[in-house]
Amino acid sequence: MASVGERLSTARVRAFVGREAEVERFAQALGGAPQAPFAFYTYGPGGIGKSALLRRLADRARQDNRPLIELDGRFVSRDTADFAHAAAALVETPGTILFVDSFEHCQWLESWLWQQFLPQAAADTLVVLAGRLPPPASWTADPAWTGLLHVTELAPFSADQARALLVVAQIRPELRDRVLRFAGGNPLALSLAAAAGSAGWSRDDDIWAPSADVLRALLAGLIGEVPSAAHRRALEVAAQAHSTSEELLTAVLPEEDAHLLFSWLRDLPFMEATHRGLHPHDAARETLAADLRWRAPHAYAAMRERLAEEYLRMLREAPEDRVWTVTDELFFLFREGKTLARLRTWSREDEVHDRPLQPDDVDDVVRMAEATEGPESAALVRYWIQRQPQAFSVYRLVSTGRTVAFTARLALSAPPDPEDVSTDPVVAAAWAHTDASTPVRPGEHIGISRFTVYPERYQVPSRVIDLSSSRAQAEAARAHGRAYGFAVWRDAESWAARVKGSLQDTGARPRVGAHSYGLFGIDWRRTPVETWLRHFIAATDVPVQSGPSGVSRTAFDQAVREALDHWRDPGAFAVCALLRVRLAADLTDPVAELRALLQQAVDDVARDPRGVRARDALTAGFLSGAPTQEAAARRLGLPYGTYRRHMRQGLDLLCEALWQQELYGTRQ
Repeated sequence: MASVGERLSTARVRAFVGREAEVERFAQALGGAPQAPFAFYTYGPGGIGKSALLRRLADRARQDNRPLIELDGRFVSRDTADFAHAAAALVETPGTILFVDSFEHCQWLESWLWQQFLPQAAADTLVVLAGRLPPPASWTADPAWTGLLHVTELAPFSADQARALLVVAQIRPELRDRVLRFAGGNPLALSLAAAAGSAGWSRDDDIWAPSADVLRALLAGLIGEVPSAAHRRALEVAAQAHSTSEELLTAVLPEEDAHLLFSWLRDLPFMEATHRGLHPHDAARETLAADLRWRAPHAYAAMRERLAEEYLRMLREAPEDRVWTVTDELFFLFREGKTLARLRTWSREDEVHDRPLQPDDVDDVVRMAEATEGPESAALVRYWIQRQPQAFSVYRLVSTGRTVAFTARLALSAPPDPEDVSTDPVVAAAWAHTDASTPVRPGEHIGISRFTVYPERYQVPSRVIDLSSSRAQAEAARAHGRAYGFAVWRDAESWAARVKGSLQDTGARPRVGAHSYGLFGIDWRRTPVETWLRHFIAATDVPVQSGPSGVSRTAFDQAVREALDHWRDPGAFAVCALLRVRLAADLTDPVAELRALLQQAVDDVARDPRGVRARDALTAGFLSGAPTQEAAARRLGLPYGTYRRHMRQGLDLLCEALWQQELYGTRQ
């Protein structure tokens, strides 16, 4: 009997339509034709059929028992070493074929790939790349690659090819012309229509046009009757999240059966499976999102907020090597925000990767500082390298490995070091600002992005600033006791406009040598990182705080969670934000009495019979000493998903009860 993989391959071959020339040219290369190309580069817009073609070519290669490497550019690491490791067989094993889909997401690899990696390929190997963007002119104009590179821009299906697809899909003859008039030869739209089947169309729909409205109707026909409200919520997750895993569904839909919902999503024809989860086709995602915004704008916003909070939780708790993944997921969620668009480039040109400063980097870093900011600034760079070498990151071009930039993100504890203040005017200005507003207390600290030096793109939006900002935001989300965050820019006026609504212009313009610098900051104690980041990436100003002590409900809830997180860390608990709300204002011994108040509030959650399990989850997860949330679930004898559901319910009940005390001073 044929294996499942063989049956899937046979089904794909049977359903595949068109692209005969591309398949034939690849088959010739597989057969070792003398003039056949070594590298195939296919490009075209989203939904044009690039992924389907790559799957067809991969199936063809499997027929010849070729070893395959299949990568997805959306999930390729920014480090060339990781790519080289994943594709090592191309160099080591003759006959290997490398497929890279969605290549536009790792376009920064181009120069390195073409100049360094591909020339090492073993004998009888092939490379197939597919993306939205055409290859750079330097590739196609390079005489060394003449005859080795074949470039194809995929076009929409012809009328005959489109009709053949609908015939294979068994669409009723009387419906085919209407579907063809709608799809206009777009393979994705045709595939979605074919997946919907004849039963998905009404005989009343006589006139079709390839508009967004009709595509939404097509998706409705494709999905049909959603089995339940839970399935609809799962679809809302997939429409907004960059990739959807079963773990993500468990986190944002804790009351649902995530395994069942994930299996349903996986079977939808517009979903692709990747190593990070399910990823809708671009056209399907945009249409699903637009339809949800139109149909249920409040549900759209609520799901976006829930996803953002889950990503922020992961930022705090994820292993270091996952921080970048989580940051990217979070920014993707709000990629259309105006403020984010002003600050981030979303470009892969001159892609860089960062590494911690090494002793061999010091001279290069100092030279860059002197060339752009002068000898006085270079002297300060040396000073801070001696004081906090771990604060420095060095950025190298992926294509060449050349060092092009550096940044430094300092962490300075209170009380300030007099030598730091007397040596660095920018640091002195930051401490002066904190003293003039809300002083930093012992046990707290400030973070300051002190240097951002990229001589070729000095302090204009770039990938260096993108990556450094992402790192700074991850650090702020994880830090305990961080009172303020600061950023420093020489072009103060331009950056004041860019960061408006996200950072405060302190008005300070400290001078170092011949240049003055703008100092921008935020008090993390008044606005928790999660609250600020959510509004920052949504392109809305941080809201005016409205609680009795100047704290919003969102900030208050975050302060409660922070206090619970720090329950077993006396030093961190002693500086937690909850000590600065009205609830704790009249306590004689604030730390001890707040702990007693929280303990009692957790116990009171069980007053409602439905809250007994929620109280137990809060106690096990925060108060009893379980080292991890998973250990707390085991202690209670509960599946982790069930435990998380009780935990979320407990946090909701606890925050509501404490908020009532914050507002009215009495327990409700």
